[in-house]
Amino acid sequence: MELAIFIVDAFTQQQFKGNAAAVVPLQQWLAPDVMQSIAAENNLSETAFIRSLSASQYEIRWFSPLTEIDFCGHATLAASYVIFKQLGGQGEIEFITSQVGSLFVNQHSDGRIEMSFPNQCPDVVEQVPATLLAGLSVTPIQVLQNRQAYFAVMATEQDVKNLSYNSEQLKLLAPFDVVVTAKANTDTYEYDFISRYFWPANGGDEDPVTGSIHAGLAPYWAKQLAKDELVAYQASARGGILFCNISNDRVLVSGFAVLYLKGTVFI
Repeated sequence: MELAIFIVDAFTQQQFKGNAAAVVPLQQWLAPDVMQSIAAENNLSETAFIRSLSASQYEIRWFSPLTEIDFCGHATLAASYVIFKQLGGQGEIEFITSQVGSLFVNQHSDGRIEMSFPNQCPDVVEQVPATLLAGLSVTPIQVLQNRQAYFAVMATEQDVKNLSYNSEQLKLLAPFDVVVTAKANTDTYEYDFISRYFWPANGGDEDPVTGSIHAGLAPYWAKQLAKDELVAYQASARGGILFCNISNDRVLVSGFAVLYLKGTVFI
């Protein structure tokens, strides 16, 4: 069996930045263990498998090197890029998922791809897990949680950039991941808030750019900053820019993408 494969750098306009995801279009789903093996072999944050139901409707599943993932934003962006740029897709795309409902995607005239996610604003945690505090070198000023992760809010942007973490401690928070975040410096006009994302229990130590968590970060910071349109920066070694907009019960997250590789998988 031969399968097409694409590797796309998401949330960037420059190769080797943003977050790389593999995309594998399928006619029929492969056995889960085969998809997991392909994802492990790719050894990227995620591999997205897409199955076409019609010209504008696809099923999508995401696998990290370790496990199948409920929701992945950057691999959805990468899959959308492949559909628009490589498979001839036009207009709005609907991705059907098993855990977060339908995800709707559109392409702007400038090439930026906009994804509509369910609003997953976090709630304040009254009892902060000791393992979370032990896993971070900086003590957060507030901790929140949604279905995906703990949100550790830091006092300053520099706290987020300088923070170190203990993967073994954070792994004990499974199935939840950890995002650390802060308001951007007052003299920074390029973005409104900053974050870093750690997921040792589900995929790896630090994720380069995490689209899905902005379904929670954007509505949180929209309330804090009293604005519905925000620009976010994920401060990993590769870095990534995300454009966010709050629209009722949806969070619109958009970004650019760049093709790195097109090839064939032999099974």
